[in-house]
Amino acid sequence: MTPGRISRRVVGDRLSWVARMVAEIRSLPLEDRETFFADRRNLWAAESCLRRGLEALFDLGRHILAKGFGKAATEYKEIARSLHEQGVLSQEDALLLGVMAGYRNRLVHFYHEVGADELYDVCTVHLSDLEHLADALREWVKANPGRLDDTL
Repeated sequence: MTPGRISRRVVGDRLSWVARMVAEIRSLPLEDRETFFADRRNLWAAESCLRRGLEALFDLGRHILAKGFGKAATEYKEIARSLHEQGVLSQEDALLLGVMAGYRNRLVHFYHEVGADELYDVCTVHLSDLEHLADALREWVKANPGRLDDTL
């Protein structure tokens, strides 16, 4: 795979998607556990938005690797590892993204094992991790404007 330019449109779209999914989760009644669980739709909305936000983050990481570095990554944990190897993410952020890769895989493949309390905890305690990693990718892109393609 030959390195090329990273699409500014793809970067913006995926970062917007992450922000939108986080905002949707934050709009749920997360401040009160009883209120949150009183309407089961809150749980399904939280799960869907979390999964979609994670997917957008990994799609962006895969795009940066493929277009910017000519590196193919097929597994989510590999995306995290490769982003660190290419200097896009710090070791700490890559480890966090690796943990998120595992959680994403659980949401998709072992959905029946992800309990309501666990999902609530992720949304109330760890949602900022998703924002942090989106910010880390955004900052790398801003620091590397020469790698971007502005054409549609």
